[in-house]
Amino acid sequence: MSPGLKKFLIFGVVALVLFLLISKPTESADAVQTALSWLGDGAQALVTFVERLFS
Repeated sequence: MSPGLKKFLIFGVVALVLFLLISKPTESADAVQTALSWLGDGAQALVTFVERLFS
């Protein structure tokens, strides 16, 4: 990937995130909470798997 394209994509993602945070803060917070919940559930599932694997 060329450096110019990489900078453009990063700028676009940052601009989109800022736009969503400013225009829809409640929905953005809900989306972040949902994503963190999914990550927590996934981490707990991995811990359970490793515990059962070695017990």
